[in-house]
Amino acid sequence: MGTKPTHEQAQLHLQVYDLRREAKLRQARDWYFKNYFVNTLEDSNRIAAPGTENGALVMQVLGYWEQACALLNYGLLHEDLFFETSGEFFGVWERITPIIKQARERWANPLFLSNLETAAARFEAWSESRTPGAIATMRQMMTQMQKQLAGTATATATATARA
Repeated sequence: MGTKPTHEQAQLHLQVYDLRREAKLRQARDWYFKNYFVNTLEDSNRIAAPGTENGALVMQVLGYWEQACALLNYGLLHEDLFFETSGEFFGVWERITPIIKQARERWANPLFLSNLETAAARFEAWSESRTPGAIATMRQMMTQMQKQLAGTATATATATARA
């Protein structure tokens, strides 16, 4: 472990965490991880188009983690403390990765989610140096979770159609 967090870094870290507890952000994070599985920008527009409630939920999650990662990247948050306690941002990045190039091109913004991307790359290297294989295992778990949620959605749709 490197340096210890300063008191100011610890305070900011707790403030960032406290914001995650806000009701609407909790709802957005829950929706994102249960529903936001995309491979193309068209997939994203189908399930969370801009201007829709789901689109707002996605942007709230992305915006929150982009800001938190900006604080990290500018050195205002302590890297080890953030990585040890805030792995959720990496899962958010993993979900958006398939469409990030398309999104940046569509909106002519090569910096869209660049703080999240930078932090995710650093986290992956940090994690591999401390817990080799954990990222690969997490990716496998995310793939399995997606399959399970898709199966649940299919079963629910079938039951609804029969009713």
